[in-house]
Amino acid sequence: MIILGIILLILGAVLDISILWTIGIILVVVGAVLWILGSVGRAVGGRRHYW
Repeated sequence: MIILGIILLILGAVLDISILWTIGIILVVVGAVLWILGSVGRAVGGRRHYW
């Protein structure tokens, strides 16, 4: 999810499409939160790790 967000951020910046930029930021933030929650051992969605 983080990698997809970074790709969308890059595409949004290069192609000057603001919706890609916005979606990319959201995906990076959500992916980072899930990664942090999973790495501290907290179950996310009934799973111990993110993927």
